[in-house]
Amino acid sequence: MRIGIIADTHGFVDPRLVRAFRGVEAIVHAGDIGGQHVLDALGSIAPVHAVYGNNDEKRDTLGLPLRADLDLGGVRFHLVHQLLHASPGADTQAVVFGHSHRALVEDRAGVVYVNPGAAGRAGFHRIQTVAIVRTSGRRITDARIVELGPREARARAI
Repeated sequence: MRIGIIADTHGFVDPRLVRAFRGVEAIVHAGDIGGQHVLDALGSIAPVHAVYGNNDEKRDTLGLPLRADLDLGGVRFHLVHQLLHASPGADTQAVVFGHSHRALVEDRAGVVYVNPGAAGRAGFHRIQTVAIVRTSGRRITDARIVELGPREARARAI
């Protein structure tokens, strides 16, 4: 199974996501979504699983949970926006989080930690990123950061 991982869109749907997420069977959004329109756009690519981020609290959390445990491709994922809110179970194989806008893929004692970085325009990051995770036979076979490209400038009011 090929899974698209995204976070910190802050209301921006980058057109480069279509190419980056081509062929994914599920999308996991680790919060700071920025509006239902982002979830709808991602949902046109693949089924979406999401949690709310601290900036989504202004939008009544979009009706999303603080954390979620998912079984995708036979792999147990724990999804949260801020790592400090994580509470993975003993069977968790991957922890997906966002918030820091810093991309990371790291094995910690047999659990893969993935922060896809930031796919939106808001923040200090210069490069917009997402991640792709591949699973097979109830295990993660690959997890990598995918650069969308330079952060697109905010549209200016005329």
